[in-house]
Amino acid sequence: MNVQVRLILFLSLFLVVACESENKLNAYALNGNTMGTTFNITLVTPPTDTNLKILHTAILEKLEHVENIASTYRPKSELSEFNANPSTDWITVTPEFCQMVADALAVSATTSGAFDITVGPLVNLWGFGPATQEDGLPSNDEVAAARANVGYQLLASNCDQDKLQKTSAGIYVDLSGWAKGYAVDEVAALLDNAEIENYLVEIGGELRARGHNSESRKFAIAIEKPLQNNEMQHTMVRLSDVAVATSGDYRNFYEHDGQRYSHTIDPRTGHPVTHNLTGVTVVTASTAYADAMATALLVLGPEDGHALAEQLDLASYFLVRTEHGVEELSTSQFAQLRQQ
Repeated sequence: MNVQVRLILFLSLFLVVACESENKLNAYALNGNTMGTTFNITLVTPPTDTNLKILHTAILEKLEHVENIASTYRPKSELSEFNANPSTDWITVTPEFCQMVADALAVSATTSGAFDITVGPLVNLWGFGPATQEDGLPSNDEVAAARANVGYQLLASNCDQDKLQKTSAGIYVDLSGWAKGYAVDEVAALLDNAEIENYLVEIGGELRARGHNSESRKFAIAIEKPLQNNEMQHTMVRLSDVAVATSGDYRNFYEHDGQRYSHTIDPRTGHPVTHNLTGVTVVTASTAYADAMATALLVLGPEDGHALAEQLDLASYFLVRTEHGVEELSTSQFAQLRQQ
């Protein structure tokens, strides 16, 4: 869908919220669809000379731009064309795509492969990629064959020359654990350039906040906590000038013969995670980094994930299934945030 059509469709959703209370500030809300999910943007008291229609169009163009780079669902995206290219020579790519891959590979190295953008063949094999899932589960031989093309060390970047290299034609890059957070960061940068000092940007649960809300307070961020009966309760924290991302196994999964299979695949084993860590929330400066680290910590599990988060001084909040229900575990950095 082109930007002009999307502008017509979503302009009606760009609402000026005139708060009845004199103590509240005016806020502007934009809602819509992108990257297979939804986005919600709140602007609080932007500068009086801000042209909201122009800003609206710029936001939609930015989201469209990121999808055209990083979507595995668009056959003409730069990522899809890179995946379809069988060459094992250095491939020239755009500087932006190269940097996205290089930054994601750095997180892979930090997490010893718990976050791995080459996990795509396994994601597809287990039925969580663009292709429809076949009946039954993959065999051990199929998993082993897919794992032969998985490993962040099999993908190289040289962003001084805007080139990427695959070691085999079967490597399939999946940026789903990076792209939504990246899109949030890009929209936030756009708002920063427009000199908007108070906003909340959220795409598919990944978000970034700056300044204050319409009550002149830090933004209230709800973190879902699944209960044993599949209902949800929320932990509320007030945050500002941070990025927040959550990864969990309670939203995207399927059941086969009475067993539940999470969409979170451990690249090191080739199988969905099976430990009792059900969700991780990470708070840091970059939404893309928070997005990737939340995925990595979920893969690592409650003990190893918590230990790595503490080692990296990363504010992280863990939800762990126990026989008594879902219990909370957080790093010392996250505990400090909750006290502010």
